[in-house]
Amino acid sequence: MEQAVCDINHLAECLVQSGVNRDLANLLLSLGGAVLVATVPLVTVLFLILTERKVAARVQDRLGPNRVGPFGLLQSVADAVKMLTKEDITPNGADKFIYNLAPIISFASVILIWAVIPFTPLHIGADLSIGILYFVAVASIGTVKIMIAGWSSNNKYALLGAFRTIAQLLSYEVPMVLALLVPVMIAGTMSMQEMVQVQGGMWFLFMAPVAAVMFFIANLAETGRAPFDLLEAESEIIAGYNIEYSGFKWGMFMAGEFIHAFTACLLAAVIFLGGWWGPGVEQVPVLGFLYLGLKTAVVYLLALVIRSTVPRVRIDQLMTLNWKWLVPISVGNVMITAFLLQVVKLLGLQPQSGDLLAALPQTIILLLGNLVLVAIVVQALRNQGRAQRLADEAAKHDDEQTAIVAVGD
Repeated sequence: MEQAVCDINHLAECLVQSGVNRDLANLLLSLGGAVLVATVPLVTVLFLILTERKVAARVQDRLGPNRVGPFGLLQSVADAVKMLTKEDITPNGADKFIYNLAPIISFASVILIWAVIPFTPLHIGADLSIGILYFVAVASIGTVKIMIAGWSSNNKYALLGAFRTIAQLLSYEVPMVLALLVPVMIAGTMSMQEMVQVQGGMWFLFMAPVAAVMFFIANLAETGRAPFDLLEAESEIIAGYNIEYSGFKWGMFMAGEFIHAFTACLLAAVIFLGGWWGPGVEQVPVLGFLYLGLKTAVVYLLALVIRSTVPRVRIDQLMTLNWKWLVPISVGNVMITAFLLQVVKLLGLQPQSGDLLAALPQTIILLLGNLVLVAIVVQALRNQGRAQRLADEAAKHDDEQTAIVAVGD
């Protein structure tokens, strides 16, 4: 981080030596960084849309975009131009200010998360000591935009979709935050840059696989991806909270959704897969972009495969999964991890350096604790399945006896 500050200061000094006022130089650097952080995700959306359509086509054994441009590469550009030229319609009775503000909040709330994501040892918008807490707080802003979009549209279907979406997002924030507590306890910091550096010896995925799975599932629900895409269940509430939006405003909602899904996978790579850390990154920091991109691509492709294969769940199944399974498992995981970290501390096995051998004892102890928790969950699932099967057999037997008595009468 110190090296990154030196590089920025050096660039500022170059501008000052060229005759630019120091305050103006600092302002230009801040504006340049803000424009870069805001522009890269916006351009990334075009590639994400094409990637998702291509992956879905391969998984479902059909053709994806292949007409506009070579290999269909310009299809996303054509779609963007189409949305920009569509008529912008505002429904009668809508609260115009809030109605027009919701799409801006939708995209801005995701862009703000990128400010604390470390891309290399030297490239990060702001290395906040509370980076994880900042992510949770900013991600919660997305809940506000859904509520105001549904309420301001003056449409009962939009309002119904907003209410159901709020219930989903608020519910799944609980296991997500509990899952984030585990890597924070292991790393001893909420700074994302320091969290990546701690994983130089061992990824948190191997120390806390249960937390990684909980974080992944919760983010699927937070981003409204299948099988948790009740945010826009067309067969039930037409298009959900954004039904009254068209043209560029609807495009901003869509762009926010795509970039949010990608950002969730990017955060999973940073928090559980070592982020930019990899061979040679200390000598060539730019390699961090490559390592982080590859890790994010693996998580993102897994999410795309799930989206293309798993059907949508019902709202009662969604809530049952969260409150009866994910939340208790996450609470138990936090308690087990806290206990085992104290055991590691008492035994003097805390890693003092960033190499693999130093982190191995702690990794083995934490992994065993996760395996015990998984065994408990599997046994609970077996017991529930057995109880359900016996109940179904008893109901079937009662129906048969009732039918026999009816025939006898």
